[in-house]
Amino acid sequence: MNITVLGEARYPSPLSHFVNDKIRVLLNAVIDPDAPPSDDLLLEVAGPREMLYFDPKKTRAGIVTCGGLCPGLNNVIRSLVLQLHHVYGVREILGFVNGYQGLDPWRGAEPIPLTPEFVEDIHKGGGSALNTSRGPVDVSVAVDNLIRRKIDILFVVGGDGTQRGGAALYHEAKLRGHALAVVGIPKTIDNDVPFVSRTFGYLTAVEEATRVLTCAHTEAHSVENGIVVVKIMGRHAGFIAAGATVASQDVNFTLVPEVPFVLDGDDGFLAALKRRITKRGHAVILVAEGAGQHLMTGGEKQYDASGNLKSKDIGVFLRDRIDAYLKEQDIPFTLRYIDPSYLVRSVPAGAEDAILCDFFARNAVHAAMAGKTGLVIGQQHDIFTHVPIELLASRKKQLDLNSPEWQGVLSATGQEFAHFPA
Repeated sequence: MNITVLGEARYPSPLSHFVNDKIRVLLNAVIDPDAPPSDDLLLEVAGPREMLYFDPKKTRAGIVTCGGLCPGLNNVIRSLVLQLHHVYGVREILGFVNGYQGLDPWRGAEPIPLTPEFVEDIHKGGGSALNTSRGPVDVSVAVDNLIRRKIDILFVVGGDGTQRGGAALYHEAKLRGHALAVVGIPKTIDNDVPFVSRTFGYLTAVEEATRVLTCAHTEAHSVENGIVVVKIMGRHAGFIAAGATVASQDVNFTLVPEVPFVLDGDDGFLAALKRRITKRGHAVILVAEGAGQHLMTGGEKQYDASGNLKSKDIGVFLRDRIDAYLKEQDIPFTLRYIDPSYLVRSVPAGAEDAILCDFFARNAVHAAMAGKTGLVIGQQHDIFTHVPIELLASRKKQLDLNSPEWQGVLSATGQEFAHFPA
């Protein structure tokens, strides 16, 4: 997949090692000789280029963080600034505040000058030093502002909607004749971005969710027929729920969006829970926020500021249905409900995510300085790549129910109840 380049690269890089622009990596590492032939995608390999499009001494960069919080946002900001400043010699870096809102001078606050001193300790805390928000921006107004501020490079840190917004900014700038390099860094604790093996923040979120599950298991074990329902994030994919289940080994039922399940009847979830309680005297249930949406019909659809359909509250729904069912069955029980969703995304990044953030950020700077635009930094087979934003929007990433990850969930929980084919 070819990446858009702003023009001829004419400035020598200050680095001493480079990646050839022609090198590609296969999207799929495993080849099945019995499968029908297919045109596998070849992704451009990320890394420093020998020649730069931008003169570092005259370059002005901007950074914006959008969408929900995620462990590692501050690590990304810090590594972007230090790579630009120390490695390439870029001295003018602006941090746009409050997400895309900050690109609109009529709505946003004045951008923050980002220096090594400003970012020195930001990675030690969660959240984003630039704040964040959901929702789009008037592209024309935003590009007017970027041109007025003489921004050459814009780093966009966010999910797929944020990256589509970055693509719109690039195309509008191109129409104006302004050479703007827009480079995206994919961000979501849900780990559901295609062409990215693991998004930053995911492992930290799993670690925090596992801590919660340890406490939930203690709660369930400490009373007669103790049941704890834990709801975790995962709007379209159950990667956090699956990872935390395998890590904790204390979950008895894991419910994810990829597996629509039956609630009632002898083969349904409630009957399976009754059998579990009768036999073992306790149960821990982990449910991703996007699971069981087919069970909650009716009501008006609601959307967030980014235009995403909001999930109905499966956690509360499940809690109430369990409560009613077991009372009807005349079974004594104690039911607890825990929703740590916002807690697991607000903590500082763990060590593995901190390292990943640094890799994403430095490769984003390499791409931008070479004049590449309209791309997101991806990762396949431990190799960082350049992914066209349009390609990113063409696919969804969900749990493969034949994968070792989901099979690990089934092994750890031993759950058995009917579900519809995914």
